[in-house]
Amino acid sequence: MMRTRPLKVALLGCGVVGSEVARIMTTHADDLAARIGAPVELAGVAVRRPDRVREGIDPALVTTDATALVKRGDIDVVVEVIGGIEPARTLITTAFEHGASVVSANKALLAQDGAALHATAEEHGKDLYYEAAVAGAIPLIRPLRESLAGDKVNRVLGIVNGTTNFILDKMDSTGAGYQEALDEATALGYAEADPTADVEGFDAAAKAAILAGIAFHTRVRLDDVYREGMTEVTAADFASAKEMGCTIKLLAICERAADGESVTARVHPAMIPLSHPLASVRGAYNAVFVESDASGQLMFYGPGAGGAPTASAVLGDLVAVCRNRLSGTTGPGESAYAALPVSPMGEVVTRYHISLDVADKPGVLAQVATVFAEHGVSIDTVRQQGKDGEASLVVVTHRASDAALNGTVEALRKLDTVRGVASIMRVEGE
Repeated sequence: MMRTRPLKVALLGCGVVGSEVARIMTTHADDLAARIGAPVELAGVAVRRPDRVREGIDPALVTTDATALVKRGDIDVVVEVIGGIEPARTLITTAFEHGASVVSANKALLAQDGAALHATAEEHGKDLYYEAAVAGAIPLIRPLRESLAGDKVNRVLGIVNGTTNFILDKMDSTGAGYQEALDEATALGYAEADPTADVEGFDAAAKAAILAGIAFHTRVRLDDVYREGMTEVTAADFASAKEMGCTIKLLAICERAADGESVTARVHPAMIPLSHPLASVRGAYNAVFVESDASGQLMFYGPGAGGAPTASAVLGDLVAVCRNRLSGTTGPGESAYAALPVSPMGEVVTRYHISLDVADKPGVLAQVATVFAEHGVSIDTVRQQGKDGEASLVVVTHRASDAALNGTVEALRKLDTVRGVASIMRVEGE
């Protein structure tokens, strides 16, 4: 039996995502009501520019006073899609305090203050859902938090930023340089006018923090995530990758240590074999590869951004939260019981691809090999090409710690025969 009194929803933000949330709530109102067990009503929309025309939204619902909207007391669910730290943090906290549950797409805030927000939600007996914060329309948070709750997740490896994947895919498929590929991404609307958050890895790092926290039942904050951008990746790096049967992706990698006593979270460009499922993820799409004890290897793939895809994830959360509201229950909250330490990047173990500019003369390879051996880094393969007194030396290592590799590179730079280190890139996805 359907309840006739509607559940009231306050929408904070009405940009690309918010406007799609409002549209779907209106056009799919009957279906949403049938799935929830009660109608849902858009009770207010908080915006910064009230004079802008918003098709399909009653102007009487529009307000610039977001605080008053979340304090109303008759609001059942607040949907926050304004982004940023403030005023979003204060508005979400205020919503909990005044009786509303919250659905958010705010990756930056959740990566920085997720623990505090979860605590406030629990204190007031309310829900905090955020499927849309990590990978747009791709169901990922709920599978990790609920479907895999009985399993032990060991690794989460993924492409979680569509802008960077588009740029790297363009460089790989056309041979374009970084700036040329970025310009095309900007022209097509995949990159912002200021792409820093994407290309320097800030966006992916926030998502990695959220994923690691859920996967390993441990609090992982944005500051715990090692971050390296992709602006230094060159066409030459792609040429080297192809010679190894690899491509290059900007990856978010969350791992449990082999002994199970710690975790790591990092974002950086990496070579991955063409045989790995993530290598075939093209354009602005996202994909996340999950490895666990019982389930084995799982892959989640789809559009990771955009108004409609992100709104789809928001509406999925809205349905779940409204159902909980009707039944007088709440869904899963924060699970941080494991409280594993987050290891620094220096302890991360992986393979490396190092390209060196060296003098083309006898004994150089022996000198380089000696430096690697002295720092405990085992060499897998070496390739050398020389001409007119100069040479390029490409070394691929076996697995080694980041600290050991850094020590090796520092020592290599001191050799008279090494003219420079052209590039260093990790090799993942074995």
